[in-house]
Amino acid sequence: MLVNIEIIRAEMRREDEKSYIGTTVFRAEGEKSIYEVTFMSKNGKDWDYSLHFTEQSGDEEELLRMDELLEKDDDVYDKLLDAALDAFPA
Repeated sequence: MLVNIEIIRAEMRREDEKSYIGTTVFRAEGEKSIYEVTFMSKNGKDWDYSLHFTEQSGDEEELLRMDELLEKDDDVYDKLLDAALDAFPA
């Protein structure tokens, strides 16, 4: 599934010596809501994520569809993670 994603903002920071936490705020073409995905890693390699609405609660079905897209579409997931990683201060 080809979905256009607009990155609104992204950030990444270190929580301690090895763990990272970052966020990417985005909008998907055709969706009403703005989403925020939070990425967490204990080693900077293996990532978990949490998806939620950014500005206000929205349609739960819409959120579930977006979560499914992140689970199934590596390109979309990687684009969002890369945006956060690119925001990490050098």
